[in-house]
Order: sequence, then structure tokens, then C-alpha cells
Amino acid sequence: MRSFADKLLLGLAPGLAARVIGWLHRRLQPETLGGHNVRHLWDDGQPVILAFWHDQLFLMVKGYSGKGAKVLISASKDGELISRTMNYFNIGSVRGSSNRRGRAAFKELVELSREPLDLVFTPDGPKGPRHRLKEGVAELARISGRPVVPTAFACSHGHRFHSWDRFLLPYPWGKAVYIYGEALNYEQHENVEDFLARLQAAMDETNRAAGEHLKQYGLSAV
Repeated sequence: MRSFADKLLLGLAPGLAARVIGWLHRRLQPETLGGHNVRHLWDDGQPVILAFWHDQLFLMVKGYSGKGAKVLISASKDGELISRTMNYFNIGSVRGSSNRRGRAAFKELVELSREPLDLVFTPDGPKGPRHRLKEGVAELARISGRPVVPTAFACSHGHRFHSWDRFLLPYPWGKAVYIYGEALNYEQHENVEDFLARLQAAMDETNRAAGEHLKQYGLSAV
């Protein structure tokens, strides 16, 4: 049973977080690069799997311009806060992680992959290692046949928390960018390890490209 404090937090914090996200996004007005990498798939009626690192979660919801998505979010109390915040942006959630409700969540994702919804992963969550892929995203790509689009967010000013992922809270009025990398398909001849290696390299490159883009303004990514 939830305590009164937990109920109060869950009742108030998501709405406040949604307003902060909207306010920060308006102040930053991030650029979007590589949008064609996902737009042409959507135009062809192909829903995708979007993947980005856990520390970039805060403003990523405002970078999404598809028709509908569900995000894999941990079954923890923090995950409940995130899930309720996503609801303010009409983004649904699937609750579970590698250490809690993992099988049930994966089964739900497989079922959802038959629907015209994008599926969203932070594939180093919920507890790391930071910026290292886990197998779930590869298995879903294999079973569903969907392409995985590596995605990244970077900004020039912000705060890094002392958490396992060094979670990023952007500051207003800096420069920011969203980047969509080239989609990767799980090939018939591949095993999970081969696909994970290709996707890891693509995720790393997309993340690097986001930071490099800020350098043209004489800035570095937080």
C-alpha cells in the first residue's frame, strides 16, 4: 500500500515535470538532425523501435514526432513517475525491466509490435552499465522484424546527477540537438551478439555526432 506521501508525489510531480519539460523545450528550441532516417519509414507505414541512452530521457519526449508510441519503463516507483509524466504527452508505457516484470513486459512489447505504434527503449536501463546495450532491444528487433533507429539528445548547458547513468537535466537558453541515426535491421544471418555489436556502434556514433554538432557553435556537450 502506498503511503500518503507517495500518493501526493505521484499525484503532483508528473504534472509539474511535464510543465518543466515543455518550458525547457521552448527555451532551448532544439535542432533536429537526421529526421529523414525515421520519417521515410513512417511515411511507408513502418513503425520502428527507437533507442536512446537512459541519461537523455528528460527531454526526449519532445523530440518525438511520430503518430504514437509506447516506452519501456521500469516497474519501480521512479518508473511510475516517468510513466505518469509521459501520459501528459500522449505517450504510453510498458512497465518492466530486466530485474522486475521483465518477461511479462517483453511479451507485451512483442504483442504491441503487431500494432502501428513505435516502441521506445533506453537499452542501458534501468541500472546500467551506462551506455552499454542489453539484449532485449536486439531480441525485439529479431522477433518483430522492425528496424531500430538510434537516437540521441545533447545540450551545451545542464547538470549531470551523480547517478549510475549521470542523468542529464538541461538548462534553458543553451544549444540543444536531437539526432536520428540510420535505421538498423536484424539480418537473417545474424546472431544477437552480431546485431548488438552493430547497434552499439551506431548508438555510439549517433551520440558522438550530437556532441560534434554543438562544436560548430564553439560549444561542447554536457
